[in-house]
Amino acid sequence: MRLHRLTVTAFGPFADTQEVDFDALGAAGIFLLHGATGAGKTSVLDAVCYALYDAVPGARQLKGGGTKDATLRSDHARAGTYTEVLLELTVAGRRLEITRRPAQTRPKKRGTGVTTEKAQSWLREYDSESAGWSALSRSHQEIGEEIGQLLGMSREQFCQVVLLPQGDFARFLRADAEARGKLLGRLFDTRRFAAVEDRLAELRRAAEQQVRAGDERLIGVAQRLAQAAGAGLEQPLPARQPGDPGLAPAVLAWAAVARSTAHERHDIAESALAGAESRQAAARRLLDAERELARLQERFADGRRRAEALEARRPQYEEARATLERARKADQVAPALALREDAERAHRTAAADRDRARARLPAELTDSGADHLSALERKMIEELGRVDAARGAERRSAEITRERAELDRQARADEELLADAAGWLAGWDAARRQHQERIETAQEAATRAEQLAGQLEPARSQLDAARARDTLEAR
Repeated sequence: MRLHRLTVTAFGPFADTQEVDFDALGAAGIFLLHGATGAGKTSVLDAVCYALYDAVPGARQLKGGGTKDATLRSDHARAGTYTEVLLELTVAGRRLEITRRPAQTRPKKRGTGVTTEKAQSWLREYDSESAGWSALSRSHQEIGEEIGQLLGMSREQFCQVVLLPQGDFARFLRADAEARGKLLGRLFDTRRFAAVEDRLAELRRAAEQQVRAGDERLIGVAQRLAQAAGAGLEQPLPARQPGDPGLAPAVLAWAAVARSTAHERHDIAESALAGAESRQAAARRLLDAERELARLQERFADGRRRAEALEARRPQYEEARATLERARKADQVAPALALREDAERAHRTAAADRDRARARLPAELTDSGADHLSALERKMIEELGRVDAARGAERRSAEITRERAELDRQARADEELLADAAGWLAGWDAARRQHQERIETAQEAATRAEQLAGQLEPARSQLDAARARDTLEAR
């Protein structure tokens, strides 16, 4: 956050308008705010706090027993001067202007007596593109939420961290170490750090318990290792209790020795196992060779038995072989005989077909030759082609007739559409003038609404003043 300009009017000890240019003061990087007692040094800081949070620091908020806004107005200000604070600052990369005007009394414009003005606030933001200020809000709640989100601190936190109370700082300089600690604890609310310290102590005790529990589990695992190793483990367990320093390294060292011993015994066992496995493999290979020899001997004996049985059946084999030779010779003649039979059947079928065809022909074509019949066939094919062409032309004529009817229908529809369009265009000017008049009427109504909206707030203020006047007159 960076302050640029502060303007106060009728605020605290300042009866007139006073302006503080923080840009000029902070040009060297740091500046000192000093003056005589009662000159208004604290009031400058109060004005900054009031502009940001709509309230002064808590130690001075109810000074003199009055309300918070009643103590803000200068006792030396003229009756017609409004109490107002304007602060221009940059926060979170945005340049803002905050204006605060507390609730205050002023002389009535008509008659005698005073009336109370409500508290008002304005928030504006500087737009670098247009080089001008744009209004953001006039709501106390919205402005408070916006400033609180940008600063990230409440009023109490801001006063404790940024605005160190003047009297408390003087006591801090004169106090001893214990008193300074208490004062700093009250100023900066160090209770949370004490809570953190207690929490860390609690975590330390919990960590000690966890370490002790871990040591107990580690010793239990080591004892199970020693029990599993049996008599082969020469080094005993370390004689230490859970929680003793160095327990874990000692147990880990003992476990490393036990692990190396177990690895050595494991290597010896693996060597013995490898020798036994090699001997077992040699015995298995010898057994497989003996089994293969027995299988070959059994196949040889079976072959000899089958050969003797075949030799006993040789006469039957010779007789079947002679019969097969005769059948093979007969099979070579069979295709020629089958071809002859097929040719005879085809000849008989063709002769029958010829006789039936001659019976269907006219009497004058019965004795005609093949050439004459072929010429008659070609002539009939040509006549059939001309008949098919005539049928296609007839179908095309029907299609053209249907297309012409469809085109006539479309033409009639287009004529009706043109007639409707001509009628609509004839009344277009009148409709256009009517819509233009309605637009002008709406624009005039919008202008009148804006004017009335601008007059609404003063009218409401006058109504509130009139109601307050009636109330006071009745009292």
